Amino acid sequence: MNERLKQVRKGLKLSQEFVAKQLGMTRTTIVAIEAGTRKVTTDELTKFSELYGVTIDELLYGDVSEENEVKAFARTFSELSDIDKKEIMNLINFKRRYKENMS
Repeated sequence: MNERLKQVRKGLKLSQEFVAKQLGMTRTTIVAIEAGTRKVTTDELTKFSELYGVTIDELLYGDVSEENEVKAFARTFSELSDIDKKEIMNLINFKRRYKENMS
């Protein structure tokens, strides 16, 4: 499970520092959990699943799908301020136009 926690975090492009802050932990604790030198409590596992937008089963057994990454993005996006949302949408539109012009 520790490797899955790391994979999901990296897949969501979240830093260990960000995750630690969101979960009320230290970066050292996140490092230890991902390395498998510290076990995760049930409460912590619940917090990881909520932050990452995946089920506890997915963290325990795998099968983290792209759909869950989209859900995590949508949840995070919905929590942003209107100004931040507009900035993100401008960036997405810029990237989309750039990609279309490169084709």
